Amino acid sequence: MISIRKGTERGHFRNDWLDSRHSFSFGGYYDPQHLGFSALRVINDDLIGPGGGFPTHGHKDMEIITYVLDGAIEHKDSLGNGSVIRPGDIQRMSAGSGIMHSEFNPQAGEGTRLLQIWLLPNARGIAPGYEQIHVPASERSGKLKLVASPDGREGGVTIHQDALLYAGTLKPGEVATLSLADKRTAWVQVAKGAVTLNGTAMAEGDGAAVKKETALNIAATQPAEVLVFDLPPVGG
Repeated sequence: MISIRKGTERGHFRNDWLDSRHSFSFGGYYDPQHLGFSALRVINDDLIGPGGGFPTHGHKDMEIITYVLDGAIEHKDSLGNGSVIRPGDIQRMSAGSGIMHSEFNPQAGEGTRLLQIWLLPNARGIAPGYEQIHVPASERSGKLKLVASPDGREGGVTIHQDALLYAGTLKPGEVATLSLADKRTAWVQVAKGAVTLNGTAMAEGDGAAVKKETALNIAATQPAEVLVFDLPPVGG
């Protein structure tokens, strides 16, 4: 069963430096039909203007993944980490017992587009942590590359949740497949372009909640970039 969350129907927030679309309830946007899916709680599609960003603020008990689509974002946190995240980079921040951080677009004349993703952790009050990797374009081209997992296998980041995150870029006509174990669910997010998911059309910004499927077949109808989450059973 595949349920499409249309990108055009997402929550929307805008100010002088941020244009953000929310797949799930977030901040001032509340929709009881879209509170999250399985362990997923946030997928925000953020366009951050030159020099704009989020001043220092805190998080607790959340696994936060930043995935940059265009441009760059500069990160600083209370653990002493400082980095610039660009396309191909995967950043994981475990908020755990508490962490403070800031994120700014360091570019003078270019916007930054990114997906910020929050997952519930499998334990509360863990020590905060940070990890960042780079996944070359060649490893994501024409297929789904594992970029986050509970054990950090295949060179991905480690997350404190029974979830797997895959990223891939597809040319028109290319197909990526993924098998799902019994009772597992999935969320597919089309970051760019357009695809079909098991024959169902999806446009840029669309997401899909997947239940009771044994395999995902993602075929690009336009140049596309997709994220796929292999998740625990809903309600499990």
